[in-house]
Amino acid sequence: MEFFSANSKVAFMGTRKAWYGVSAVLFLVSLGALFTKGLNFGVDFTGGITVEAKFSREADPESLRGALERAGFKDVQVQNFGSSRDVAVRLPPPAAGQTPDALRSRIEGVLKAADAQVQISRLEVVGPQVGAELRNSAVVALVSTLVLIFIYVFFRFHAWQLSAGAIIAAIHDPVIVLGFFAVTGIVFDLSVVAALLAVIGYSLNDTVVVFDRIRERFETNKRLAPPEVLDQSVNQTLSRTIMTSLTTLIVVVVLLLLGGPVLHGFSIALVVGILVGTYSSIYIASSVALDLGLDAEALFPTRKKLAIDDLP
Repeated sequence: MEFFSANSKVAFMGTRKAWYGVSAVLFLVSLGALFTKGLNFGVDFTGGITVEAKFSREADPESLRGALERAGFKDVQVQNFGSSRDVAVRLPPPAAGQTPDALRSRIEGVLKAADAQVQISRLEVVGPQVGAELRNSAVVALVSTLVLIFIYVFFRFHAWQLSAGAIIAAIHDPVIVLGFFAVTGIVFDLSVVAALLAVIGYSLNDTVVVFDRIRERFETNKRLAPPEVLDQSVNQTLSRTIMTSLTTLIVVVVLLLLGGPVLHGFSIALVVGILVGTYSSIYIASSVALDLGLDAEALFPTRKKLAIDDLP
């Protein structure tokens, strides 16, 4: 089954500058949101208490916030998620000596005063030091992944232009996903970091498939103009790229709809990342390599013939 013919002739490289503009706008908006608004870090990174509860009837976040503050909790954040009966509560890190069981009992008492049939489905306590360590580990994981991608692509194709195109696409995708989380205010936790790493790997996989076809086309016809080779390569892999994206999206959307609140951020990050990653593998990675001077010589360097006088 193919969505696009292998002989399609869409001029991807001819419109690359227009798509550069689209990417630049998305990238700058994402960076602006990250620096001005910032991410809504979960307790995985900030430390604190996360509580998720399900009420038997519609819950009022404002009244619950007031009740928790009257019970002695400070800087309480209460919001609905999923439905008007589901409530997420975020609290600062507990004082020294307070155990999770004691906190659960106090919080449960406040919530049961509002609804005797309330059910607490999740209660997590993370210290501020642990949160800082997790945040630093997440940054190291992302940076290490990008460095290893550059090395892998360079040794796989022996062309720094392809490595640069792959790394720019690999940076492009997670930054836009992060910008989406900054703009929407969706909680950013460790599950989202896992999704970001998965998005980078997904995008790289699509990019390598296109790069393999580019190498094959240059090998069979080294005199063909580079833009034409890249257009042919993207067109010949387009059906595979779209089919892979659609089938993956079906699974992720089901996960988003039925996976529950714990997987909400993870699923959203994957949905956005798959869409952006598919776009970048078509319009960003190959286009950047072309503008950096990719040609047959870069992939298959010719050996210079030595003059007879130069021979030993």
